[in-house]
Amino acid sequence: MDALSIKGLKKRFLKGRKGEVRALWGIGLRVAPGEIYGVLGPNGSGKSTLVRIVATLLLPDAGEVRVFGYDVVREARKVRELIHRVSTEAAFFKKLSPMENLLYGARLYGIPGRIAARRARELFSRLGLPPERVGKPMEQLSRGQQQKVAIARAFLHPPRLLLLDEPTTGLDPRSKREVQELILELREREGTTVFLTTHDMDEADRICDRVAILDEGRIVAQGTPAALKARVSRDGAEATMEEVFFAVTGKEWRDDESTEAV
Repeated sequence: MDALSIKGLKKRFLKGRKGEVRALWGIGLRVAPGEIYGVLGPNGSGKSTLVRIVATLLLPDAGEVRVFGYDVVREARKVRELIHRVSTEAAFFKKLSPMENLLYGARLYGIPGRIAARRARELFSRLGLPPERVGKPMEQLSRGQQQKVAIARAFLHPPRLLLLDEPTTGLDPRSKREVQELILELREREGTTVFLTTHDMDEADRICDRVAILDEGRIVAQGTPAALKARVSRDGAEATMEEVFFAVTGKEWRDDESTEAV
């Protein structure tokens, strides 16, 4: 059974004077249990919309999405029991501290407080969250620090399918590497399936078993990073993922943080 199966997925939005925007159009992919699968594309390509549909937060207009065999529309409650989503707009109790937020979440999963606190401290240390910030209200933390807390919360009780929607956005290079190491460790230790969206080509190349390149709501290429780079390499020199993107889309890579993501 696939960990994630998507067939003929379509989603569109009405956006004022722009009229109809096709966020996703005919998406199809399969993710095996224990696989780290990346969706690579610039902001506005439809990555976040895709994750929100898998997470049961948006209804598709057409197509089918299943998580370990469960339909995300008809069996949404069961799907939610199997997933955890981390995004750049993670929700917290802003007046509570990082530790208090994680302990609250642990109670929902039946994790004893002492075990949860120990694991939380380990994760905060691994992610480089300053000890003096652990007891401060979330509203006093920077965006990057809040993102680290969101990641720690997801790793506190690993799900069967972890949805990571640009999890390293706003993090410095060292913190990005620490998060990537945690993702690889989680897959190795727990067998967790990871579905990752990113606009960081190096990140996709480093940790993903396979990637799909998304452009204007369509998948234009799928495969292992090595296979995709081999397709466009010239004169024996290894291609970059940026060169792969250009080859399959005919466009230069753009990574404009001000672009509205859909």
